[in-house]
Amino acid sequence: MTNLKGEMHRELLSILDYWSSNAVDNKNGGFVGTIDFADTKDFQAEKGSVLNARILWAFSASYPVSKNELHLQLANRAFEYIRDYFYDAENKGIYWSITHDGKPKDTKNQIYALAFTIYGLSEYYAVSNDKEALDLAIKLFGSIEKYSYDSLHQGYFEAFTQTWQPIEDLRLSDKDANEKKTMNTHLHIVEGYANLYRVWRDESLKNKIIELLNTINNYFINAETGHLHLFFNEEWVEKPDVVSYGHDIEAAWLLQWCAEVIQDKALIDIYKRYAVLMTDATFEGIDKDGGLWYEYDPQEKNLVDEKHWWPQSELLIGMINAWQLTGDNKYYDAALANWKFVKQYILDKKHGEWVWGINADYSRIEKDKAGFWKCPYHNSRACIELIKRLQ
Repeated sequence: MTNLKGEMHRELLSILDYWSSNAVDNKNGGFVGTIDFADTKDFQAEKGSVLNARILWAFSASYPVSKNELHLQLANRAFEYIRDYFYDAENKGIYWSITHDGKPKDTKNQIYALAFTIYGLSEYYAVSNDKEALDLAIKLFGSIEKYSYDSLHQGYFEAFTQTWQPIEDLRLSDKDANEKKTMNTHLHIVEGYANLYRVWRDESLKNKIIELLNTINNYFINAETGHLHLFFNEEWVEKPDVVSYGHDIEAAWLLQWCAEVIQDKALIDIYKRYAVLMTDATFEGIDKDGGLWYEYDPQEKNLVDEKHWWPQSELLIGMINAWQLTGDNKYYDAALANWKFVKQYILDKKHGEWVWGINADYSRIEKDKAGFWKCPYHNSRACIELIKRLQ
């Protein structure tokens, strides 16, 4: 246990060093929009709000562990860049993307991006006490509640135009179903709200977290299989889709954490039970090498036989969390096996950071090291969580 905790601490510093040394955009401000699989920086690439919100969270959350003033400075840099370039002050929204030099590009309000910005701003406020960051997080909370909340059926709609009008394409990415309500967005709204509640003990916010956790319990978790339902229309009619092993194990520990933040005993009990159920279900997706497969399509009986970086990160936390809840060493052993897999195949030993992932034949998936979806969030969080949990 001591060895694993020490390795997590060293890996956290290694991840932060990579982003400190490679991601700062000294030409255009903020952070580089894309670094490809060969570690080539694209200073002309558009910049995504999710990447920047996750950079803000990662450096803010890591600072109490690292005690490195550079990490706090980079968190401040991320905050100021989001405030000055991604925040749409007129409409109280967040641009999905901006150009390399800071001009609005894709101006839609994707609620997922607002939720992650709240998550990052709240973490930054916790280490900086910068009231401006807290005020911005509260404004974005207000926007989500004003425009995205479904007062008729509960839950939250996915996306809107810059001026909060309906939008035809609601998807986060091309692979998603074009549906109005998704597990992924609800998971990260409640994550962002819970992090905001840590620093802003507002009763209306707490009530929204309670409602979200009940909504997720009612619609998104299959209490028999332990897997998540992913896509619904506005009236909660499901569109069946894949099993996402990474989201299953992320939700397993993260929803429990949200219930614990608001100290709701009934919800804590519910989500502790789910944490074990969903972790057990995730064993279906673990390969003999300890790595977690990406997705499985039960309709087509087809495994997406890739192992991406972020499900491995969530597996580490989820397994340690289930071990803490049960005392059963099978979970701890699964975490150890997964970390061994990560060290062997996912860590980029030459350049630093984690590669996107590997194929079934262990060849490298040649996708970005940094970009819209490749961020220092999942892996740094895994390190931070294990450092906290392994006493």
